[in-house]
Amino acid sequence: MPLIVKDFHWEQSEIILWITIPLKGVKANKVDIILSDNYLKVSFPPYLFECFLAYSVDDNKGSAEVGNGVVLFTLYKQVPKIWESLTSPDASNTSKAKEIREEAQKRIQHRFEKKQTELLETKREHGKLAINEMMKIEEEDRQRIEQIKVSERLKATKDLEKWKNEQKLLTEQEKSKLLAQQYSINKTNKLQDKNEGKKQKRIKAACIFVKHAKEGQEPPRENGKITVTHTPRIFPTPTRESQVHQEEEWLKKQSNARQAIQQSLDNDLTEQEKNPQWLQDKGNSFFAAGDFKSAANVYTHAIHLTPKLAALYSNRAACHLKMRNFFKCIEDCSKAMDLLFPPVPQNAASRCKALIRRGTAFCHLEMYVEGLRDYECALHIDPNNTDVAVDAERIRKIIQSTDDIHRP
Repeated sequence: MPLIVKDFHWEQSEIILWITIPLKGVKANKVDIILSDNYLKVSFPPYLFECFLAYSVDDNKGSAEVGNGVVLFTLYKQVPKIWESLTSPDASNTSKAKEIREEAQKRIQHRFEKKQTELLETKREHGKLAINEMMKIEEEDRQRIEQIKVSERLKATKDLEKWKNEQKLLTEQEKSKLLAQQYSINKTNKLQDKNEGKKQKRIKAACIFVKHAKEGQEPPRENGKITVTHTPRIFPTPTRESQVHQEEEWLKKQSNARQAIQQSLDNDLTEQEKNPQWLQDKGNSFFAAGDFKSAANVYTHAIHLTPKLAALYSNRAACHLKMRNFFKCIEDCSKAMDLLFPPVPQNAASRCKALIRRGTAFCHLEMYVEGLRDYECALHIDPNNTDVAVDAERIRKIIQSTDDIHRP
């Protein structure tokens, strides 16, 4: 049974109500307070103070201060007036008092839940604000990075244009220089031919006087040119008769060694591994499984066996495109296009694939003009391919936007 505190003190004005409750030596951190509009409870074991207020107070404005051995309540009356007594007459009615307690508990619980809801809502709003700020910062970073990219692209474009102009100027200078040299050579040759003609005339004129004296002699030899060709040599030193035997023996050993290595490699391969069609199917299965490196190795081995099969180069280009080896992709596609010449309806699909892959590699390297050219060629081969038409239009817009940026 708790000990009921009765030696409390209270004062009032028309607006405010002050209630002072002694703690009787109990520490302040062990005090539990419950306050509603018409109910007040202070629990500090083993003591208990409970008060059923005669009139209602504003529990949102009221305050409680714990310190100096007392609990001081400052409560604001809902209706300004002087109370005749602090407690309600219903305090002596047990059922009525129980009802007031339960009602007070409900109000306190509702107030607590409302406060928690407001805290959660406030936290949610703060979270939204934080997310918005983060999105704003990220957007600013993206814009900054995009501006850097644009500036770097403009710089690279200016450097490229500058280099092209320099190369053009150098080409023109070289061309002018060659023309000048050719003109000088032609002029010299004409002068020599003219002098030679005069010399021949003088010789003929002199021969008139000595013709009869030289009838018994052989005519002089005519002028001519001798073409000298040199046999290609593997060794960097000049050939010597004393070392010819050793050099031929060394070259023979090297040839035998290469043949032995190639024969051992061929012996290790099965009949299927020597079949280019089987290797192509094997590479296709690796590509379908996502193992692009293994597929490229298989295609390379097949190309070593059959270097004139265009499909092997085209498939290996697809592997390089997946592995972002764009320059190798362009090289293989170009080789496939060379092998697919002349263009006929039977190889139209293969040429279209090679052009699309090469155009994609060009676009990844930001060489959009070259990529658009390949896409347009592929579209010319297959005009009904809507995907290629859409991609070509997208590349064309990128080029136009780049031109708008470069245009002063």
